[in-house]
Amino acid sequence: MPKPSNSVEREALITSAGGFLIERHIADAMSAAHWHNQVELNFLMEGQMTYIFNGRQEQVDAGRLVLFWAAIPHRTIAVTSNAPLICIYLPLVDFLSLPIDRNVRQAIMQGRFSADTRPYPADAVLLPQWVADWEHGDMARRRLILDEVKLRIRRFVLDAPDDNHDFARRRSPPAASIAVQRTETLTDLIHTRYCESVSLPMLAGLAGIHPSTANKIFHSVLGISVNEYLTRYRLARAMQQLAETNSPILQIAYDCGFGSASRFYDIFKRRTGTTPRLFRSSLGRDGGADERDALDI
Repeated sequence: MPKPSNSVEREALITSAGGFLIERHIADAMSAAHWHNQVELNFLMEGQMTYIFNGRQEQVDAGRLVLFWAAIPHRTIAVTSNAPLICIYLPLVDFLSLPIDRNVRQAIMQGRFSADTRPYPADAVLLPQWVADWEHGDMARRRLILDEVKLRIRRFVLDAPDDNHDFARRRSPPAASIAVQRTETLTDLIHTRYCESVSLPMLAGLAGIHPSTANKIFHSVLGISVNEYLTRYRLARAMQQLAETNSPILQIAYDCGFGSASRFYDIFKRRTGTTPRLFRSSLGRDGGADERDALDI
């Protein structure tokens, strides 16, 4: 398997892989936030790395496993030079099948960023071995890696406190603090009002910022516009409801702020490559025949 050399190549690799994937590369800062449908685990071998996840900064030290749902837009903004990073991408269907606490699972899908409270010494040996076995092993060994990753996640969840954000420390570098704080204000507004009919001028007004300034600041931190983040966040919330509830798809479309079934279908199909109904079915859920209307949503 060719090793991706930068964040753009890695995003293409993740998208093309679709299923389970594990790879190692030299960590780098990303030029923009991205998203994909897997649950992601990161393990930094050396140094430190700072993420923007769910609109907030999260700093993690080497040797501590990190887990988050990557459908939430995220970006690395600061990384120790030449620090090796191992990334694991677990399909959502595999994550949902794990026998873990339901509240923890829901918290992760609602945007919780989790990091190990302390280094787990076996990770420094086991994860590089997983990479080597994934790259050079046969199908039986690859299936074994997937099983071992699932077990590691179960231990991760058991060891995690109720709220372990203290271990993924938020720090704002002075030069970027104002921009980051205003971005956090905007993302907080999106997280609380995404189900409403909101606009950039409305969000900027609530944040006390001129719309053009708000968009410029937001783009400088996350690499995408306010409206693009709003769309991605609405999709993440819709995917969560499709996976976690039996709510009718039409109701989910309105609850997540899409305004109409056709708009929801068009955006969902264009961004994910499948329909909401097929996405739900792929996770072993069936909303019932009443949802199969002319739009196949």
